[in-house]
Amino acid sequence: MTLSTADQSRLERFWQHCVTNQYFNIGYPESADFDYSQLHRFLRFSINNCGDWNEYSNYLLNSFDFEKDVMTYFSELFNIALEDSWGYVTNGGTEGNMFGCYLGRELFPDGTLYYSKDTHYSVAKIVKLLRIKCRAVESLANGEIDYDDLMAKITADQERHPIIFANIGTTLRGAVDNIATIQQRLQQAGIARHDYYLHADAALSGMILPFVDHPQPFSFADGIDSICVSGHKMIGSPIPCGIVVAKRKNVARISVEVDYILAHDKTISGSRNGHTPLMMWAALRSHSFADWRQRIHHSLEKAQYAVDRFQAAGIDAWRNENSITVVFPCPSQWIAKKYCLAISGDTAHLITTPHHHDNLMIDALIDEVITELETDAWRFGGAHVKQEGHERRPSHSARETCPRFDVI
Repeated sequence: MTLSTADQSRLERFWQHCVTNQYFNIGYPESADFDYSQLHRFLRFSINNCGDWNEYSNYLLNSFDFEKDVMTYFSELFNIALEDSWGYVTNGGTEGNMFGCYLGRELFPDGTLYYSKDTHYSVAKIVKLLRIKCRAVESLANGEIDYDDLMAKITADQERHPIIFANIGTTLRGAVDNIATIQQRLQQAGIARHDYYLHADAALSGMILPFVDHPQPFSFADGIDSICVSGHKMIGSPIPCGIVVAKRKNVARISVEVDYILAHDKTISGSRNGHTPLMMWAALRSHSFADWRQRIHHSLEKAQYAVDRFQAAGIDAWRNENSITVVFPCPSQWIAKKYCLAISGDTAHLITTPHHHDNLMIDALIDEVITELETDAWRFGGAHVKQEGHERRPSHSARETCPRFDVI
């Protein structure tokens, strides 16, 4: 490959941009402290994992052996025997969510998909692509699904085969829908376990809850039917990817025979990236269970540090149990843009992924938020001014200045 001098200069500028901003992401859940240099030599090959990693394929440049190791790891992590499960390395969380919803729809073709309003935006695309009936359910203040509203809507719909989309860590607030409560409420409503499907979107928390002392229910042992995790979030990867695991008996419904590769395909995407299974394999092999626990503990400590600093300054910040997502009132557009914060309405969050080894970026952000509040308090004669029985926020109010970004 030969590039012109101008193109080489352009690449060099982009390289410097990447180096400068490698650890920018305090507002988004990507771990950036990875090193896959041992795998660089494989970029010269077209590695394609089309088909089932557990079958022979006559396309020889695949990484099926490594993908099998990855799926063995996650079947154990999520408490299901490998022979009873099937899954694969996906292109990201959206594909994993689609795979789970697809299985639910194939099991219950006339079923309705129920999901909370705090669910990842991908569900809106998924229901259109799958042409599946759906109902949005209200959320509680902390971001969990509203269990009363869920059951009220299932009852009103007279739905006999609900498909439940449970969040194991919501995008904005890191909330975990209580799988045990959902199942208990369904049982009380007379809906038997074999009459509903339960998918768990654990994009971020799927690599947190297995390593904490007191996790909320999240695994197949707790009653889920499928689960997806992002590979580029807590694990870290230069290429967006993910993992989805489901019950093998349900996956068999979607298997397609592909004669020209002498294999069956059970995936959404068909031809799949063969390099990301290598990356996930290398990451999992290079960190012990104790290593992951330490990384998670470190991230949780940083999240609590941020909450404590905010609250000490009188700022209403908080986080959910076992969450590294710190929620706080939306600052000005200038601060949100400078720190690449994810914004929704009048709420912002920061996420303490493992590459935040120290408190420098956390402190820098919080210091600017505090300074901004103090400036506005001086300008308005108080941080909040009550007027006609209502609170009037300073001029940096989220409703006035916060950009509306789609969050990942």
